[in-house]
Amino acid sequence: MNLISIADLDGAGITRLLDRADELKRDRPKGASAPSARRLEGKSLAMIFEKASTRTRVSLEVAMRELGGHALYLSSSELQLGRGETVADTARVLSRFVHGITARVYDHRTVVSLAEHASVPVVNALSDLEHPCQILADLMTIRERFGRLRGLQVAWIGDGNNVCNSLILASAIMGMEMSVASPPGYEVDSSVVEKAGQLGHRPRLVAEPEEAAAGADVLVTDTWVSMGDEAEEAERLRVFGRYQINSRLLKLAGPKAIVMHCLPAHRGQELTDEVMDGPQSAVFDEAENRLHTSKAILEWLMG
Repeated sequence: MNLISIADLDGAGITRLLDRADELKRDRPKGASAPSARRLEGKSLAMIFEKASTRTRVSLEVAMRELGGHALYLSSSELQLGRGETVADTARVLSRFVHGITARVYDHRTVVSLAEHASVPVVNALSDLEHPCQILADLMTIRERFGRLRGLQVAWIGDGNNVCNSLILASAIMGMEMSVASPPGYEVDSSVVEKAGQLGHRPRLVAEPEEAAAGADVLVTDTWVSMGDEAEEAERLRVFGRYQINSRLLKLAGPKAIVMHCLPAHRGQELTDEVMDGPQSAVFDEAENRLHTSKAILEWLMG
Protein backbone atom coordinates (compact mmCIF):
# COMPACT_ATOMS: atom_id res chain seq x y z
CA MET A 1 0.00 0.00 0.00
CA ASN A 2 1.15 3.52 -0.85
CA LEU A 3 -0.26 7.03 -0.53
CA ILE A 4 0.84 8.91 -3.63
CA SER A 5 -2.45 10.64 -4.42
CA ILE A 6 -5.40 11.39 -2.17
CA ALA A 7 -7.35 9.44 -4.80
CA ASP A 8 -5.53 6.30 -3.65
CA LEU A 9 -8.13 6.38 -0.85
CA ASP A 10 -11.88 6.00 -1.22
CA GLY A 11 -14.43 7.67 1.03
CA ALA A 12 -14.43 4.81 3.52
CA GLY A 13 -10.63 4.82 3.68
CA ILE A 14 -10.47 8.57 4.28
CA THR A 15 -13.13 8.31 6.98
CA ARG A 16 -11.24 5.52 8.75
CA LEU A 17 -8.05 7.59 8.78
CA LEU A 18 -9.87 10.67 10.06
CA ASP A 19 -11.60 8.64 12.79
CA ARG A 20 -8.25 7.21 13.83
CA ALA A 21 -6.62 10.65 13.79
CA ASP A 22 -9.40 11.87 16.11
CA GLU A 23 -8.63 9.00 18.51
CA LEU A 24 -4.90 9.69 18.40
CA LYS A 25 -5.50 13.38 19.10
CA ARG A 26 -7.66 12.56 22.14
CA ASP A 27 -5.10 10.05 23.46
CA ARG A 28 -2.02 12.23 22.99
CA PRO A 29 -2.09 13.74 26.51
CA LYS A 30 -1.61 10.21 27.88
CA GLY A 31 1.92 10.19 26.50
CA ALA A 32 3.74 6.89 26.91
CA SER A 33 0.62 5.28 28.39
CA ALA A 34 -1.43 5.92 25.23
CA PRO A 35 -2.45 2.69 23.44
CA SER A 36 -0.58 3.84 20.31
CA ALA A 37 2.72 4.60 22.08
CA ARG A 38 4.38 1.35 20.97
CA ARG A 39 2.41 0.70 17.78
CA LEU A 40 5.44 1.20 15.53
CA GLU A 41 8.10 0.02 17.97
CA GLY A 42 11.13 -1.27 16.07
CA LYS A 43 10.01 0.39 12.82
CA SER A 44 12.03 3.00 10.90
CA LEU A 45 10.87 5.62 8.40
CA ALA A 46 13.15 7.15 5.74
CA MET A 47 12.17 10.75 4.94
CA ILE A 48 13.59 12.06 1.66
CA PHE A 49 13.49 15.86 1.37
CA GLU A 50 14.28 17.78 -1.81
CA LYS A 51 12.40 20.81 -0.42
CA ALA A 52 12.70 22.56 2.91
CA SER A 53 9.92 21.92 5.40
CA THR A 54 8.58 22.81 8.82
CA ARG A 55 5.21 21.11 9.34
CA THR A 56 5.88 18.06 7.16
CA ARG A 57 9.24 17.23 8.71
CA VAL A 58 8.27 17.93 12.31
CA SER A 59 4.90 16.18 12.12
CA LEU A 60 6.42 13.03 10.62
CA GLU A 61 9.37 12.90 13.02
CA VAL A 62 7.19 13.48 16.08
CA ALA A 63 4.59 11.04 14.79
CA MET A 64 7.15 8.26 14.48
CA ARG A 65 8.59 9.05 17.91
CA GLU A 66 5.18 9.03 19.61
CA LEU A 67 4.27 5.75 17.88
CA GLY A 68 7.47 4.18 19.22
CA GLY A 69 9.40 4.18 15.94
CA HIS A 70 12.33 6.09 14.47
CA ALA A 71 12.52 8.62 11.62
CA LEU A 72 15.60 9.36 9.50
CA TYR A 73 15.84 12.75 7.77
CA LEU A 74 17.53 12.31 4.39
CA SER A 75 18.32 15.42 2.37
CA SER A 76 18.47 14.52 -1.31
CA SER A 77 21.78 16.38 -1.59
CA GLU A 78 23.27 14.09 1.06
CA LEU A 79 22.03 10.89 -0.52
CA GLN A 80 23.71 9.22 -3.48
CA LEU A 81 20.81 10.64 -5.49
CA GLY A 82 22.87 13.81 -5.50
CA ARG A 83 25.71 11.95 -7.25
CA GLY A 84 23.62 10.24 -9.89
CA GLU A 85 22.17 7.11 -8.27
CA THR A 86 18.76 6.42 -9.78
CA VAL A 87 15.53 6.85 -7.85
CA ALA A 88 14.76 3.19 -8.55
CA ASP A 89 18.04 1.99 -7.01
CA THR A 90 17.57 4.28 -4.01
CA ALA A 91 14.11 2.82 -3.48
CA ARG A 92 15.41 -0.74 -3.65
CA VAL A 93 18.23 -0.07 -1.21
CA LEU A 94 16.16 1.86 1.33
CA SER A 95 13.59 -0.93 1.28
CA ARG A 96 16.25 -3.25 2.70
CA PHE A 97 16.81 -0.92 5.67
CA VAL A 98 13.51 0.73 6.61
CA HIS A 99 9.81 -0.06 6.92
CA GLY A 100 8.48 2.97 5.07
CA ILE A 101 9.54 5.91 2.91
CA THR A 102 8.17 9.43 2.68
CA ALA A 103 9.33 11.85 0.00
CA ARG A 104 8.92 15.62 -0.39
CA VAL A 105 9.97 16.25 -3.98
CA TYR A 106 9.83 18.74 -6.83
CA ASP A 107 8.69 16.32 -9.53
CA HIS A 108 5.73 13.99 -8.97
CA ARG A 109 7.43 11.39 -11.15
CA THR A 110 10.09 10.97 -8.45
CA VAL A 111 7.64 9.78 -5.80
CA VAL A 112 5.85 7.61 -8.37
CA SER A 113 9.17 5.94 -9.24
CA LEU A 114 9.95 5.41 -5.56
CA ALA A 115 6.60 3.67 -5.10
CA GLU A 116 7.09 1.53 -8.19
CA HIS A 117 10.48 0.21 -7.07
CA ALA A 118 10.22 0.11 -3.27
CA SER A 119 9.06 -2.99 -1.43
CA VAL A 120 7.88 -0.93 1.56
CA PRO A 121 5.06 1.66 1.72
CA VAL A 122 5.77 5.05 0.15
CA VAL A 123 4.00 8.28 1.10
CA ASN A 124 3.91 11.44 -1.00
CA ALA A 125 4.85 14.16 1.48
CA LEU A 126 4.47 16.78 -1.29
CA SER A 127 5.10 16.88 -5.02
CA ASP A 128 4.38 19.43 -7.72
CA LEU A 129 1.10 17.63 -8.46
CA GLU A 130 -0.35 16.73 -5.05
CA HIS A 131 -0.05 17.04 -1.27
CA PRO A 132 -2.28 14.26 0.15
CA CYS A 133 -0.93 14.44 3.72
CA GLN A 134 -1.90 18.10 3.95
CA ILE A 135 -5.39 17.44 2.65
CA LEU A 136 -6.11 14.76 5.24
CA ALA A 137 -5.27 17.35 7.92
CA ASP A 138 -7.54 19.83 6.14
CA LEU A 139 -10.42 17.35 6.07
CA MET A 140 -9.90 16.57 9.76
CA THR A 141 -10.02 20.28 10.59
CA ILE A 142 -13.16 20.90 8.54
CA ARG A 143 -14.91 17.92 10.11
CA GLU A 144 -13.95 19.11 13.60
CA ARG A 145 -15.57 22.48 12.93
CA PHE A 146 -18.73 21.33 11.13
CA GLY A 147 -19.20 17.73 12.28
CA ARG A 148 -19.41 16.55 8.67
CA LEU A 149 -17.90 16.92 5.22
CA ARG A 150 -20.65 15.97 2.78
CA GLY A 151 -22.58 18.90 1.41
CA LEU A 152 -20.21 21.63 2.58
CA GLN A 153 -19.23 24.45 0.22
CA VAL A 154 -15.46 24.88 -0.14
CA ALA A 155 -13.89 27.83 -1.97
CA TRP A 156 -10.27 27.87 -3.06
CA ILE A 157 -8.92 31.36 -3.67
CA GLY A 158 -5.63 31.68 -5.54
CA ASP A 159 -3.11 29.51 -7.34
CA GLY A 160 -4.38 26.20 -8.75
CA ASN A 161 -1.43 24.35 -7.25
CA ASN A 162 -0.65 20.95 -5.78
CA VAL A 163 -2.62 21.52 -2.56
CA CYS A 164 -5.59 22.72 -4.58
CA ASN A 165 -5.35 19.60 -6.78
CA SER A 166 -5.54 17.26 -3.79
CA LEU A 167 -8.39 19.23 -2.22
CA ILE A 168 -10.37 19.04 -5.47
CA LEU A 169 -10.01 15.26 -5.53
CA ALA A 170 -10.81 14.89 -1.83
CA SER A 171 -13.89 17.09 -2.20
CA ALA A 172 -15.15 14.89 -5.02
CA ILE A 173 -14.58 11.75 -2.97
CA MET A 174 -16.18 13.11 0.21
CA GLY A 175 -19.17 14.87 -1.36
CA MET A 176 -18.15 18.49 -0.81
CA GLU A 177 -18.97 21.15 -3.40
CA MET A 178 -15.81 23.00 -4.42
CA SER A 179 -15.30 26.26 -6.28
CA VAL A 180 -11.89 27.43 -7.45
CA ALA A 181 -11.08 31.06 -8.25
CA SER A 182 -7.75 31.46 -10.02
CA PRO A 183 -6.41 34.09 -12.41
CA PRO A 184 -5.96 33.15 -16.07
CA GLY A 185 -2.81 31.13 -16.56
CA TYR A 186 -2.83 29.78 -13.01
CA GLU A 187 -5.84 27.46 -13.19
CA VAL A 188 -5.91 23.93 -11.84
CA ASP A 189 -4.56 21.05 -13.90
CA SER A 190 -7.20 19.90 -16.41
CA SER A 191 -6.38 16.25 -15.69
CA VAL A 192 -7.27 16.83 -12.03
CA VAL A 193 -10.62 18.34 -13.01
CA GLU A 194 -11.31 15.33 -15.22
CA LYS A 195 -10.31 12.93 -12.44
CA ALA A 196 -12.61 14.72 -9.99
CA GLY A 197 -15.49 14.19 -12.39
CA GLN A 198 -14.73 10.48 -12.47
CA LEU A 199 -14.64 10.40 -8.66
CA GLY A 200 -17.96 12.13 -8.20
CA HIS A 201 -18.03 15.86 -8.89
CA ARG A 202 -16.07 18.41 -10.91
CA PRO A 203 -15.15 21.67 -9.20
CA ARG A 204 -16.72 24.92 -10.32
CA LEU A 205 -13.98 27.00 -11.96
CA VAL A 206 -14.38 30.78 -11.84
CA ALA A 207 -12.15 33.81 -12.32
CA GLU A 208 -13.60 36.05 -9.61
CA PRO A 209 -12.79 35.37 -5.94
CA GLU A 210 -16.11 36.93 -4.87
CA GLU A 211 -18.03 34.38 -6.93
CA ALA A 212 -16.22 31.45 -5.30
CA ALA A 213 -16.48 32.88 -1.78
CA ALA A 214 -20.22 33.67 -1.88
CA GLY A 215 -21.97 31.49 0.72
CA ALA A 216 -18.96 29.21 1.22
CA ASP A 217 -18.44 27.27 4.44
CA VAL A 218 -14.67 27.07 4.00
CA LEU A 219 -12.27 29.54 2.37
CA VAL A 220 -8.86 28.07 1.54
CA THR A 221 -5.73 29.64 0.13
CA ASP A 222 -1.99 29.04 -0.19
CA THR A 223 1.11 31.06 -0.90
CA TRP A 224 1.23 32.82 -4.25
CA VAL A 225 4.96 32.11 -4.64
CA SER A 226 5.80 28.48 -3.90
CA MET A 227 9.28 27.01 -3.69
CA GLY A 228 10.59 26.90 -7.25
CA ASP A 229 8.52 29.93 -8.34
CA GLU A 230 10.83 32.61 -6.94
CA ALA A 231 11.86 33.83 -10.42
CA GLU A 232 8.21 34.68 -11.09
CA GLU A 233 7.63 36.47 -7.79
CA ALA A 234 7.07 40.00 -9.10
CA GLU A 235 4.64 38.83 -11.78
CA ARG A 236 2.78 36.55 -9.41
CA LEU A 237 2.32 39.30 -6.83
CA ARG A 238 0.88 41.52 -9.56
CA VAL A 239 -1.47 38.86 -10.94
CA PHE A 240 -2.73 37.55 -7.59
CA GLY A 241 -3.22 40.92 -5.91
CA ARG A 242 -7.03 40.75 -5.93
CA TYR A 243 -7.13 37.10 -4.77
CA GLN A 244 -6.44 37.95 -1.15
CA ILE A 245 -8.66 36.55 1.60
CA ASN A 246 -9.53 39.59 3.68
CA SER A 247 -12.42 40.71 5.86
CA ARG A 248 -14.35 41.97 2.83
CA LEU A 249 -14.16 38.59 1.08
CA LEU A 250 -14.88 36.70 4.31
CA LYS A 251 -18.11 38.64 4.75
CA LEU A 252 -19.37 37.15 1.49
CA ALA A 253 -18.97 33.61 2.86
CA GLY A 254 -21.40 31.75 5.10
CA PRO A 255 -21.98 33.08 8.64
CA LYS A 256 -20.00 30.23 10.23
CA ALA A 257 -17.31 30.06 7.56
CA ILE A 258 -13.74 29.17 8.47
CA VAL A 259 -10.48 30.17 6.79
CA MET A 260 -7.65 27.73 6.14
CA HIS A 261 -4.06 27.98 4.88
CA CYS A 262 -1.53 25.13 4.82
CA LEU A 263 1.33 27.51 5.77
CA PRO A 264 3.81 29.07 5.56
CA ALA A 265 1.73 32.19 5.03
CA HIS A 266 2.92 35.47 3.58
CA ARG A 267 0.84 37.77 5.74
CA GLY A 268 -0.51 40.71 3.83
CA GLN A 269 -0.37 38.81 0.55
CA GLU A 270 -2.70 35.82 0.23
CA LEU A 271 -4.49 36.68 3.48
CA THR A 272 -4.50 39.49 6.01
CA ASP A 273 -3.43 39.43 9.66
CA GLU A 274 -7.01 40.32 10.61
CA VAL A 275 -8.30 37.13 9.00
CA MET A 276 -5.44 34.80 9.90
CA ASP A 277 -5.58 35.77 13.59
CA GLY A 278 -9.33 36.27 13.71
CA PRO A 279 -12.07 34.11 15.26
CA GLN A 280 -12.92 32.40 11.97
CA SER A 281 -9.37 31.22 11.34
CA ALA A 282 -8.69 27.48 11.58
CA VAL A 283 -5.12 27.85 10.35
CA PHE A 284 -3.31 26.70 13.49
CA ASP A 285 -5.73 23.85 14.23
CA GLU A 286 -5.06 22.77 10.65
CA ALA A 287 -1.32 22.88 11.29
CA GLU A 288 -1.64 20.84 14.50
CA ASN A 289 -3.73 18.24 12.73
CA ARG A 290 -0.81 17.47 10.44
CA LEU A 291 0.62 15.54 13.42
CA HIS A 292 -2.48 13.50 14.15
CA THR A 293 -3.17 12.60 10.53
CA SER A 294 0.51 11.74 10.00
CA LYS A 295 0.28 9.30 12.88
CA ALA A 296 -2.87 7.76 11.41
CA ILE A 297 -1.23 7.40 7.99
CA LEU A 298 1.99 5.84 9.31
CA GLU A 299 0.14 3.48 11.63
CA TRP A 300 -2.10 2.36 8.75
CA LEU A 301 0.76 1.77 6.31
CA MET A 302 3.46 0.47 8.66
CA GLY A 303 1.66 -0.95 11.67
